[in-house]
Amino acid sequence: MDVQLLIALVLGIATIVILVLRTRLDAFVALLIAAIVTGVVAGQPVVELIKSITSGFGSTLASTGIVIGLGVGIGKILEVSGGADALARAFLKAFGKGREPWAMGTVGSLVSIPVFCDSGFVIMNPLARSIARVKRGGYVTLALALGCGMTLTHHMVPPTPGPLAVAGLLGTDLGSLILTGLIFTVILLPVVVSYAKFIGPKLEPRLNKEVALDVYGPDYAQTIDAYVVRSGKSTKSRKAAGTSTPATGEGDATAAVVTYDPEQFLGTTPAGRKPHKTNAWLGALPLFVPLLLIVVNTVTAAIDKSQQNALSGDDYTPSAWVQPFTFLGDPVVALIIGMILAVYVLLPRWTPRTKVHGWLSEGAASAGLILLITGAGGGLGQVLRDSGVGDALAQAVAATPLPAFLVPFIIATVVRVAQGSGTVAMITAASVTAPLVGTLGVSPLIAAMACVCGSMVFSYFNDSYFWVVTRFTGLDGIDAMKGWSGITTCVWAASIPLLIVANLLVG
Repeated sequence: MDVQLLIALVLGIATIVILVLRTRLDAFVALLIAAIVTGVVAGQPVVELIKSITSGFGSTLASTGIVIGLGVGIGKILEVSGGADALARAFLKAFGKGREPWAMGTVGSLVSIPVFCDSGFVIMNPLARSIARVKRGGYVTLALALGCGMTLTHHMVPPTPGPLAVAGLLGTDLGSLILTGLIFTVILLPVVVSYAKFIGPKLEPRLNKEVALDVYGPDYAQTIDAYVVRSGKSTKSRKAAGTSTPATGEGDATAAVVTYDPEQFLGTTPAGRKPHKTNAWLGALPLFVPLLLIVVNTVTAAIDKSQQNALSGDDYTPSAWVQPFTFLGDPVVALIIGMILAVYVLLPRWTPRTKVHGWLSEGAASAGLILLITGAGGGLGQVLRDSGVGDALAQAVAATPLPAFLVPFIIATVVRVAQGSGTVAMITAASVTAPLVGTLGVSPLIAAMACVCGSMVFSYFNDSYFWVVTRFTGLDGIDAMKGWSGITTCVWAASIPLLIVANLLVG
């Protein structure tokens, strides 16, 4: 690889990390500056450099911007209507007594598809606390399973903004990414639950006093001691100390779970109206209908291509019978349908129009920075292509024994550890490695999965979600790292063999 182009690439990535870590600038500006640094060092003319950035920014948002905006809108309505909570309680009941960690992990992975991890965990955490209170223990296990279940789909399953952006940057078929992400989630969920059940009893005695009191009440010390004894763990490391009588009995974990009141968001119920309650089946519609339409579009298109013997997208024209599925399964159309279902099925008819508009505006605001970061990542990717850095990197990778699909995985891993944001890590990896997809023949699907899996590694102090999970869970210092940093690193490591197998099957 040309030394000048190698230096350009290294300086570009270093610019992102240093600016995010050491300055007041955010990832959006850091990506733009990195694109400029990369282009200048690579020797790209400055006029063409600016054109590369703006064209890359625009083309990326053209394919992902609408979808991200609709996705966060659906998530906001699920949040305020109680739909997410209704789904959670339905899954909890379906799994039954004794399988609460599995239920919480599944709930987390489901809720986090349309709802951001941070707000999703805040909404669902009272459910974990209610179960632990009734079960007389196990709160850490439940909270970790819930939080990391959310991590899986937040990183791997569209319409979460991160994988959506990666799909746009790499040209990955969205339906294929959804299916693959769901398969990875199902396979990795046992890893989440197993680690949570292993580390949870060890950390339960280390809960800080405020959270322990809030979860278990005045007799928290004896409750925790009794739980740890039942789990066969020592209580010598317990920091919190209680003085009340010991607690006995476990009870039915599903009997006393009342965690969410949508009326706090919907406002005062008009006279004569019953309080609003969202049915779990109705709550699932805005989530599952768009996903189903997108997946059906992918499957029918694959069947049609095989019938036409169309080996690439360039020589494929959808047949007449496929075109309705192509239209309805387009991510934009599918998510518009999901948005209509969310607003008109989940929300009661008496909800003021201005209130709904306000919620959708809040959702759009939460997506704003992600849209900008995604567009800036597209600008960086275009600079890498136009300056020749991408082709040089592809040639360098081809000359090494390292599988090409591991390059985005390693880049995402390094950027995640350096600056903390999984979204920024996966977008950076996709931007840098997009030129490899065509040159080395790497499947866009495998490249996308490598980006999103690599970005799950070792969540710690520089990750905002780390603080959400550990503060609500009541873990501090090294205990927080054992619990949360450990569980995220476990699923990151477990994804490597899955990527290898997927590459063999798809490649």
